[in-house]
Amino acid sequence: MTGQTATPVRVEVLGPLRLVVDGADVEVRGPKRRAVLALLALAEGRTVPIGSLVDALWPAEAPESGRQALHSHVFRLRGHLGPAAERLETGHEGYRLVLRDGDLDLARARALLAAARAAEGRDPASALTLLQEAHALWHGPVLPDLTDVEPVAVAAEACRRLHGEVTDALVAAAIAAGRAGEVLGLAGESLADDPLREPAVLLLMRALAACGQAPEALRAGREYRRRLAEETGLDPSPALADVERDIAGGVAAPARPRPPAHPRPTTPLIGREDSVAALRRLLGAERLVTVVGPGGVGKTRLALEVAARAGTATVLPLAAVSDAAAVPHALAAALDLAVVQGDVLGACLAVLGDRPGLLVVDNCEHLLDSVRDTVATVLASCPRLSVLATSRERLGLAAEYAFRLPALPLPDSEPDLAAVPSVALFLDRARRVRAGPPPSPAELRTVAEVVRRLDGMPLAIELAAGRLSTFSLTDLRDRLDRSLDLLGGSGPSGDPRHRTLRATAEWSYQLLPDDEKRLFRHLAVFVDGADLDAAERLAAGLHPDGDPGSVLAHLVDASVLDVDFTAGTRYRMPEALRAFGLDRLAAAGEEDQAADALLGWAVDLSGWIRDTLDSADEPRADAVLRRELANLREAWRTARTRGRLDAAVGIVAALFDAIAYRDLVELRGWALELAADPELRGHPREAAVLGTAGESAYHRGDRAAAERLARAGLRIGAHERSAEAPGAEEPGAEESGAGGSGAGGSGVEDHGTDAHDRGVWACRSTLSVVALARGAYTEAVEHALAAAAAAGTGRENLGLAALATAYAGDLAHARSLVDRGRVGAVSHSMRAWGDYVAGEIDSLAGRHDEAERHYRSAVDLARAAGATFLVGVATVGRLAERARAGRVAEALRGYREVIDYFDRTGNWTHQWVALRNLADLLRRIGDDGPAAAIDDAADRAPDAPADDRPRAGAPPDTPLPGRAAVLELARRVIDGHLARS
Repeated sequence: MTGQTATPVRVEVLGPLRLVVDGADVEVRGPKRRAVLALLALAEGRTVPIGSLVDALWPAEAPESGRQALHSHVFRLRGHLGPAAERLETGHEGYRLVLRDGDLDLARARALLAAARAAEGRDPASALTLLQEAHALWHGPVLPDLTDVEPVAVAAEACRRLHGEVTDALVAAAIAAGRAGEVLGLAGESLADDPLREPAVLLLMRALAACGQAPEALRAGREYRRRLAEETGLDPSPALADVERDIAGGVAAPARPRPPAHPRPTTPLIGREDSVAALRRLLGAERLVTVVGPGGVGKTRLALEVAARAGTATVLPLAAVSDAAAVPHALAAALDLAVVQGDVLGACLAVLGDRPGLLVVDNCEHLLDSVRDTVATVLASCPRLSVLATSRERLGLAAEYAFRLPALPLPDSEPDLAAVPSVALFLDRARRVRAGPPPSPAELRTVAEVVRRLDGMPLAIELAAGRLSTFSLTDLRDRLDRSLDLLGGSGPSGDPRHRTLRATAEWSYQLLPDDEKRLFRHLAVFVDGADLDAAERLAAGLHPDGDPGSVLAHLVDASVLDVDFTAGTRYRMPEALRAFGLDRLAAAGEEDQAADALLGWAVDLSGWIRDTLDSADEPRADAVLRRELANLREAWRTARTRGRLDAAVGIVAALFDAIAYRDLVELRGWALELAADPELRGHPREAAVLGTAGESAYHRGDRAAAERLARAGLRIGAHERSAEAPGAEEPGAEESGAGGSGAGGSGVEDHGTDAHDRGVWACRSTLSVVALARGAYTEAVEHALAAAAAAGTGRENLGLAALATAYAGDLAHARSLVDRGRVGAVSHSMRAWGDYVAGEIDSLAGRHDEAERHYRSAVDLARAAGATFLVGVATVGRLAERARAGRVAEALRGYREVIDYFDRTGNWTHQWVALRNLADLLRRIGDDGPAAAIDDAADRAPDAPADDRPRAGAPPDTPLPGRAAVLELARRVIDGHLARS
């Protein structure tokens, strides 16, 4: 470009359209010409195709002279630009307005918002200044005279959402900087603009509280709750209750507002501007659009680009989800929503609510029925939400608009080959592999030949470009030709849309040596990628004499594996290639072998998780368990569908601690499913599975099922032992066996105990907690001591015996038991358990300061290890101590949280404990009515733990309130006291 481009240009779109050239306003007349300027500016430096501009200006039907009229408008716009006319460029695909930093107010607003977010934690005052500047960029309704042009209307809506983000951030920054009074009016206006937008009411409440108007803040929250219920029938998210608790407790600092997170594209999207524009127009008119096309055509990449430009978008990736029942759980994860019990999809719908936005559901083809049902429910429940799906075939809903994505345009006789999208994509990816000078005309012709032979398929082009790390461009073309010739015919797929991609994948696959081909096939069974250890183990098992690291490195270089270093080293396969790898696996007759390898990995990993959860390295095991859950799920389903009972037993029996101390509800379901399988009868580890299933039932709140399963397992264990040693008695409860004279250390599974002892331990442990909940303390001690005899030291069993002994009134003996039980405890959970039991004993003894210290330590240790159940029970004890110490507001806020926690997890045995403790606090502060109602409900609930403390309950014929009514009463009473405190 010449020096003329130094002429300053500014375009404003955050209000009526305005063009400023060299400091002077320039009047742009005529709606069509103004629309062209707006569309070029909103493209922010990207080329806008001629067809897109014509379609936008004449949406019904373009006149024959449409292109000439567009050219005339562009010519006149150059005249308006005057000395900056060269800023408006004509290219092969369309027109481009060159904009630099600061030339477009919209881009400036985004940059200021990003800078403010980077500064807000360390310098709220600076963040506030940046946001004030950003907010001032809006000078009226966005492009009000151009909203009949659909792409402009879509962009105006995005600008409106951006204005909301800036406003929210501005209010939050002012509060953080101690200047809440300056934004009270703005916060109120923001809520008035959209009275159902929860972030707006939360910030208004924070601002009011920061200005000393806590009652008004709480009133605003109550009004919002009522308005939301009346107009939508929905409840607010838990964030509202959190803010109300903060305000009631004197805390007014806001949480940092953030737009919903979703995957961000890492490479430029080339040749798809028309498709992006078309999809954005469609989503303005249609509720459900599905991008359909063959694997590798770029459906996911296109959808992510649309999401990135949408402003408010949630992306639900389904490539790694193989279980149809897991789709709602995957949606909850995409929304960063923790739902471990109850109606998962209902909780997601409550979050999505009645707010505008976009939900992208990616890779649906393998879960069509479940996705169809989920999307239908979302559309019916969230009337202002649009859904963009990607799939190899339509979802099959009546409201669906199918957008078929073609391959990229191919070169023909264009003079500028580098501007053809398919060639441009190859060149962009190639320079990332091999840097060098721009391609010569001869090289461009070779690239054009390559992309023609690949039919313009983006994945095929990217794979081909990736091979330039190994071959010259000419060698690449020659090998490609030979591979495609070799693969001639219809190919293995009956669907003609798949043949080119399959041939391309086959070509890339054929370039690999045999050992790499085989590893590629076997890695395809890992739905969520494989870490370095798993990948190297698999490689070593397939080729013992080779170097696993070298083979993996070659697969990465060949672009058939991606490597992610975010949390360690993890290898992932693009989904289209993973599907191809599974097909090749079947063709090679290796499915059984690959399944064996996956199941062997899962059983070994489960065993490692079991051992490491019971060690000082428990936090790492917890992280691995959660990271590998998708692969473990695939292994579990593989074991079940292929009838691999030993593998299913190996996975479940190893995950007792994961079930007992973590709220991973899927694992509970696995244990209960396996326990009900008739094929389990007579298995050597049947007792261990039944004990684990019993623990699962206990955490679901079903104590009757827990006892039934554990007793069945114990009978099996006793029968096996009597068969092995006639005359031997069932393991007793004599305390002489409780000290752990058996295997020392931490294990229950592989520390010198056999399958019988492991089954006895699991069943006895479950029976001890069930008996403890029933108030059968002698029985609880008996089972706990027998479990301790099977497990050795360092486990929770002596602590369970100590609890039962303490509740029975013998505190001295209880201290002796817990002290012995803490010897050898090395994991965070077992140390936390010992602290919790010590806290219970201290509490019963009236040593409340010591009890508080023990409870606090238990919570900290358990939280560090992900042992969420222990966090919950220790928190209940800690709250009781706070209540006794007169820290009423703290205790009430804590009870609100812990009641919600047990409500999510479904463990009503411990929920009733929390509610009874709350009732004690309410009675202490003079609120006897609700306290009596809660106590009476607990006393008459069949799943509540025994409690023999005398109370004045309601008459026997009083109707028993349901669980929901009890929880509603508890929450209402807590909220009322907090609001008045």
